[in-house]
Amino acid sequence: MRFPPRTTRIGAAAALLSALLIGGTVTATPAAAAVGSICYGDLPSQAYDTLRLIDAGGPFPYSQDGSVFQNREGILPAQSTGYYHEYTVKTPGSSTRGARRIVTGEEYQEDYYTADHYETFDLINYGC
Repeated sequence: MRFPPRTTRIGAAAALLSALLIGGTVTATPAAAAVGSICYGDLPSQAYDTLRLIDAGGPFPYSQDGSVFQNREGILPAQSTGYYHEYTVKTPGSSTRGARRIVTGEEYQEDYYTADHYETFDLINYGC
């Protein structure tokens, strides 16, 4: 179960921390270097609703939720097609889906939040 905060979702952050602690090296692509970080507690309340729905397997409010995210912007770390999936984070007062999304990664079980429709991403840090 992913909610409450997932302690198993460590992905790229753990690789970086591990490399720093044991003196290894981390090679990041320019795109991966553009990914920021956001504390779980700093997410908007609607993001918690979306994460709960992801954990429950739906039902989702929008037909596009759960669709493959192509990473055309190249901001997230490069992965094969089908690795990432996107979910809408409702925007209060918006008559459309708005710009906010959670994008999940399968293998490393990482979650990213974007408030600006894929212009920037923050890896959700469940440990703060």
